[in-house]
Amino acid sequence: MVRSHSSVVKPLSPTDISDRNVDTLFMVWLVSRSTAGLLDKALRPVDVSADEFAIYSILNRAPGITPSELARWMAAPATTVSSYLKRLETRGHLVRLAHPQDRRSYRLALSDSGELKYQAATALFAPVRSRVTRRLAAEEGDVRSALLRLRAVLDEVRQRADQDLADTSSVPSSQAGPAPPLQPGQQPA
Repeated sequence: MVRSHSSVVKPLSPTDISDRNVDTLFMVWLVSRSTAGLLDKALRPVDVSADEFAIYSILNRAPGITPSELARWMAAPATTVSSYLKRLETRGHLVRLAHPQDRRSYRLALSDSGELKYQAATALFAPVRSRVTRRLAAEEGDVRSALLRLRAVLDEVRQRADQDLADTSSVPSSQAGPAPPLQPGQQPA
């Protein structure tokens, strides 16, 4: 279900953002929020959120994808993917197919009604995509390249952080570094 927004938010101008010297990661967050807001509004008539539309799109383009493969596309943990899949399944838009090589796993595909929902959402998405593409004009290729590069960098940094976390979780607590400061009234462990 797509949340209904009760008021219109005046967007920040590029000058507002530039004048505040916003860092790259925060800029990505701003762009992500703007994109989600734009698509949520466009897709509201078919009761699909921007995030859900992305999942419908992946399932449409890659029928038979596994939940693990979907998680990689989404850069999301299995619990998040599972939550979205349950939502689509409850709507009757998702089917789980037996995995031909792995009995423990399954493959995902849109059901017939899921395909219809995807087509209806795509009809609302297409004009938005066209407007954005027209506005970017000759810069679109550069923007796409920069975004692909940024995704690769973010994935690399995230993998390294995951590895660092795994490495520190296997270190005995006596070697893990200083304990965090105690809060008022807290006793040492």
